[in-house]
Amino acid sequence: MADSAIAVVVLAAGQGSRMQSDLPKVLHRLGGVPMIGHALAAARSLEPEQVIVVAGHGAQAVGKAVARLDPDAAIVLQSEQLGTGHAVRQTLTELEGFEGKVIVLYGDTPFIGEDTLAALSGHPADVVVLGFEAEEPGRYGRLVVTDRGLERIVEFKDADAATRRIALCNSGVMALEAGLLRQLIVRLGNDNAAGEYYLTDLVALARTEGRRADVVTCDEEETLGINTRAELAAAEAAFQARARRDALENGVTLIDPGTVWFSLDTAIGRDAIIGPNVVFGPGVTVESGAEILPFCHLEGCHISSGATVGPFARLRPGAELGGDVHVGNFVEIKNSVLDEGVKVGHLTYLGDAHIGEHSNIGAGTVTCNYDGVMKHRTEIGARAFIGSDTMLVAPVRVGHEAVTGSGSVITRDVPDGDLAIGRARQENKARLGLRLMQALRLKKDKG
Repeated sequence: MADSAIAVVVLAAGQGSRMQSDLPKVLHRLGGVPMIGHALAAARSLEPEQVIVVAGHGAQAVGKAVARLDPDAAIVLQSEQLGTGHAVRQTLTELEGFEGKVIVLYGDTPFIGEDTLAALSGHPADVVVLGFEAEEPGRYGRLVVTDRGLERIVEFKDADAATRRIALCNSGVMALEAGLLRQLIVRLGNDNAAGEYYLTDLVALARTEGRRADVVTCDEEETLGINTRAELAAAEAAFQARARRDALENGVTLIDPGTVWFSLDTAIGRDAIIGPNVVFGPGVTVESGAEILPFCHLEGCHISSGATVGPFARLRPGAELGGDVHVGNFVEIKNSVLDEGVKVGHLTYLGDAHIGEHSNIGAGTVTCNYDGVMKHRTEIGARAFIGSDTMLVAPVRVGHEAVTGSGSVITRDVPDGDLAIGRARQENKARLGLRLMQALRLKKDKG
């Protein structure tokens, strides 16, 4: 990383019409988060003083998403989309007084790596452009390099036949000193085939000032841009392949890697075991030695060492599982803390609850946490036993080592060590069951 201060500008103003969507392009999901989240995460790897996002189409929605992903990022508006140079010019007010290097990234180019960004930020040239050797250069802009460094960048539509034969292509990512940016950005013109203000023209302007421009190269896959649904699907496949590979290399066991789906921020410790058909939404941490059995969906949760989850379990945001907790099949947990050794075997919903250590939650238990307006909490003490089919009507507390009878509706607190039974008294009507069934069968036969 460079010694000087860093500011990162993320361009996210385009409409993305080829996506055939009302959603701004940078808000389409990739790895469980809006694709702009990848650019913001890469930016933060540089520990920048400032992150500035340029929004345009769908600016309100983009701003809300950025606020969730990176609350410290600033948002500026590009009301007219007049090119990348025009977009960066909108950041000058935010950059006023900043002295350091500015790096320009793109919200629809999600795979720029941390090492590549470090090479850009640490390069001594006045202007540094990120380039790549393309197998099929197609319509990419070309980088014209000589022994004096980067001479110029030529957009495909403005290139002659000889220039189009160059394989070194422009990713659009650029780094330059803030003072030089302020000096040159106001001199950009739009005398080109598209009538736009190209950020790439800063190279030629810098050369006229006697400044050196140069190129840092990376693998082509890092520069993958997303413009269509097909490219988004291909990017998702690339992201998942890399995430699975990284997990395996870091000591995680994936029983069937191709069926496990990761999010951008999924964190799994070594010696964890992940079964087939597991989906990790955003915000999941799995500690070393935990096991996730098949067909689980997890989001916004933490799973401690020694815990087992599943199969067919769902952990929602705020679920916190302590060590050696067991969550079984068809269990849903939301905004609840399960202390060490808790067992929730099957067919249970725990929402807005705290379960004390080594308690057992019987099948069919439900914390009735919502009254139609407000959410309420359920507290269950340590070593409690909750009988099957217990309805816990919150707010309610079940004490340490307390027991609820199966089929109970618990509406009042249960003191430590008590047995609570809250169900209707059973009555047996002699022979009535047999007579009722006989009558129903006769009715069926006549009808």
